[in-house]
Amino acid sequence: MLVFIFSLMSMFIFWLIRDRGSKLQTPLPPGPKPLPYIGSILTMLRNKPTFRWIHRMMDEMNTKIICIRLGNVHVVTVTDPKIAREFLTDKDGIFSSRPNCMSGFLTSGGYLTTVLVPMSDSWKMMRKILHTEILSLHRYKWLQDKRDREADNLLRYIHNRCYTNIEVTGGIVNVRTVVQQYSTNVIRNIVFGSRYFGKGNTYAGPGDEEIEHVDSLLTVLGYLYAFSVSDYFLRLRWKTDFDGHETIVRKAIRTSRKYQDRLVDERNREWKDGVRTKEDDLLNVFINIKNPPLTADQIKAQIFELILAAFDNPTNGIEWAIAKMINRPMIFNKAVQELDYVVGKDRLVQESDIPNLNYIKSCVKEAFRLHPVAPFNLPHVSSGDTVVAGYFIPKGSHVILSRLGLGRNPEVWEDPLTFNLDRHMKDDKEVMLTDHILKMLSFSTGRRGCCGVLLGSTMAIMLLARIVHGFTWESPPGEPYVDLNENLQDLMKAKPLLALAKPRLSHHLYPI
Repeated sequence: MLVFIFSLMSMFIFWLIRDRGSKLQTPLPPGPKPLPYIGSILTMLRNKPTFRWIHRMMDEMNTKIICIRLGNVHVVTVTDPKIAREFLTDKDGIFSSRPNCMSGFLTSGGYLTTVLVPMSDSWKMMRKILHTEILSLHRYKWLQDKRDREADNLLRYIHNRCYTNIEVTGGIVNVRTVVQQYSTNVIRNIVFGSRYFGKGNTYAGPGDEEIEHVDSLLTVLGYLYAFSVSDYFLRLRWKTDFDGHETIVRKAIRTSRKYQDRLVDERNREWKDGVRTKEDDLLNVFINIKNPPLTADQIKAQIFELILAAFDNPTNGIEWAIAKMINRPMIFNKAVQELDYVVGKDRLVQESDIPNLNYIKSCVKEAFRLHPVAPFNLPHVSSGDTVVAGYFIPKGSHVILSRLGLGRNPEVWEDPLTFNLDRHMKDDKEVMLTDHILKMLSFSTGRRGCCGVLLGSTMAIMLLARIVHGFTWESPPGEPYVDLNENLQDLMKAKPLLALAKPRLSHHLYPI
């Protein structure tokens, strides 16, 4: 309690100084009037989930940019692409760092990684390693056989679900499980050389270990930069877990990493003992980096971050895409027609077909636009005072671009809540999932843009293409439409997508 009172007194003094000086400055962006010491933290805690509260305030104030003071931190949210470009393109150098946040610190193993860490020499080193050694075009091609293996296993798993316990399941497939396991299978295979931590199951599906691993990843992602109280009252951090976030994040990280870290330790021993001599997955590449060599803790933390990054976008987006397509048979049929024209029915769709699958890519892009995996991008922090869009942005401000607000902006997108693929298919150009003018936010841009755009795009496109090419999909018997309600607490479907799948290709094409 004494720590808390001392923190409030310190904040009050800071607030008086800042408030007195602010009268002479360019105005801050519009926002709720903050209380002394604590800002709008109590209002935030009373209005969960926070992202819906923020968007509701922006609608009520009719503003494209809002500033909410939490403690002594200004949190700036943007829903307009022009303003977003000013932050991440025009003034990228000022906003290229990350804030010091509890969840980012814990998830990155104490800032040992790339995506989640503030600017530092360590960040520059790890970013260079990712670009040149891990996520380069050469490495992408080198790992294609592992991605192909998981694309085949995806078909195997769905095919088995169609015919396993059919008297019980009726051929109904849990699409959410399918997309989640595919995404983690791919990244586990390219990192560790195996899709399973344990034995899996007899139907080519996940075992208990993989299910627990996925659940823990979802928890970590759900609490990553989740407006934790300790992010705005740094004196409280590690002393009290005011909102319970720290306890939840620590537990989820322990669960995830108990499977991953032991593999890193085992592999290190194998290289030291001479049992391993060949680099055939990314873990071996990490271990053999020489300039400079990485510690075991750095490798473990960076692998954990890679798995999180590869997991989030494809899983949510593709589940939504299939749900929308089932409810809109015309869209589904056009996707099938494109696949049958480009690929045919005598072979399986491959990565080499992707440049010619513009309709499939438009399905993925539209799902990313309308149903982003998270309401905001990862936060950027201002390294100095500056002015953006005519507003004063103080040093230390946390800037978050709204994926939801950009993708559903009615001034940018005509009829923004409609799943309309035509908006992405123009001038016969190849459809790309990225959008550097920030009309939508899929992989971000600038110095903090995603290093794994190529891998992430390929995973999402192949996931949808294999599912649509290999099977027909319908809503379960007795349910004329798929329920498209969105979860209140996040942006996932309120209920997992269950659908009736039937193979549509020759039997010999499905891996046994």
